[in-house]
Amino acid sequence: MNPEEFRAFGHRLIDWIADYRAGTEKRPVMSTVEPGSLRAQLPQTPPDAPESLDAVLRDVEKILMPGLSHWQHPRFFGYFPSNGELSSVLGDYLSTGLGVLGLSWQSSPALTEVEEVTTDWLRQMVGLSDKWSGVIQDTASTSTLVALISARERISNYSLVKGGLQKVDTPLVVYVSAHSHSSVDKAALLAGFGRDHVRIVATDAAYGMRPDALADAIRADLLAGRKPCAVVATAGTTTTTAFDPVGALAEVAREHGLWLHVDAAMAGSAMILPECRSLWEGIEGADSLVLNPHKWMGVAFDCSVYYVRDAEHLVRVMSTNPSYLRTAVDEKVKNLRDWGIPLGRRFRALKLWFLIREQGVTGLQARLRRDLANAQWLRSAVESTPHWRVLAPVRLQTVCVRHEPEGVAGEELDRHTRAWAEALNRSGAAYVTPATLDGRWMVRVSIGALLTERPHVEALWEAMKAAADEA
Repeated sequence: MNPEEFRAFGHRLIDWIADYRAGTEKRPVMSTVEPGSLRAQLPQTPPDAPESLDAVLRDVEKILMPGLSHWQHPRFFGYFPSNGELSSVLGDYLSTGLGVLGLSWQSSPALTEVEEVTTDWLRQMVGLSDKWSGVIQDTASTSTLVALISARERISNYSLVKGGLQKVDTPLVVYVSAHSHSSVDKAALLAGFGRDHVRIVATDAAYGMRPDALADAIRADLLAGRKPCAVVATAGTTTTTAFDPVGALAEVAREHGLWLHVDAAMAGSAMILPECRSLWEGIEGADSLVLNPHKWMGVAFDCSVYYVRDAEHLVRVMSTNPSYLRTAVDEKVKNLRDWGIPLGRRFRALKLWFLIREQGVTGLQARLRRDLANAQWLRSAVESTPHWRVLAPVRLQTVCVRHEPEGVAGEELDRHTRAWAEALNRSGAAYVTPATLDGRWMVRVSIGALLTERPHVEALWEAMKAAADEA
């Protein structure tokens, strides 16, 4: 494809995306295709001869679109907001079109320095002090893995340059809560701690980790001859957006010399609102944290920002310096290959840069405040309706609900909950995600799609009641 062909088809593709976004609300929210049905419509072998992009675009509409659940739909209330604000989409498009790589500062100086600037803008936006340094990773899963590897190396006096964990005298232990994201458990396993050395710390009635229970668990491991290493706190759990008491946990971690990592993947975006920052009070006592602008804030996936207070513990572990990447300016610059697992990186910062500049801080704040207000409206509607319950405090934009018909309990109630949620999703009217809380099924309503306004939340509530009555 030459530049002129690219220009012509690129205009058509941009128009197609714009039309898709403008008409998303007319589509059913959730895909209802059967497993394997898309594969059956696609050739099993690659084409020998070139095909026209007209044919490709026809197949996008005919085959791919029915197989998509539409995350940008105004009645998408599942999982978490994963917004691709169109200004950010253009930044991502520019990054791909430029095709540059950040192997070192010199390989693309603007790539590094725009990332430095935008991560520092974000630091200021969420109220962090200038003691924090940021870097863009792909997802929170990678950021948490990097944090636990850094914690492991600090506590073991950098065993990786010696005999590794095989030469560590005592087992290292990580502390999490039962409401931590599954990626935390996965990161602990990949970092070599082993499942036997991941401690589940008790939580309080609001699903936050108890500092006294953490202190007790640490003392028990010390008495047993194990070495406490790291605590992973959560600021906004996946199921209920519960907040661990970061400040109190930081005191316990500091007392025992443990690394404290804070997972604020979704809820971290809320910290651009000064009125929400009390939810992670004490954050300055953490060693690292992650927040995902590619969720509620509106950056196109993937853009996970990892912040660390002392970059030495990150760079000493992640640094790689092959001869072919050494340059005369290395002592003066930040080589981002030393700040994460991959050697190279895309120009991810562009989509964050585009978003912040096009929306402004006040524009982003207004949208998040809209979503908070809509969540409180739904909470009030549920609480005022017989046989419906709100099951957890509504701190942000997630509302956890259950319909409890009279005389229905236990497993029968679980079947009822899953049945009406499935019926609602399959109707195409909305998308919600069932989940378990305290051993029983309930439904999470996660509000925050770009186009979701009060009438969409009101329509959801009517659809939920109708589905529950019919289940």
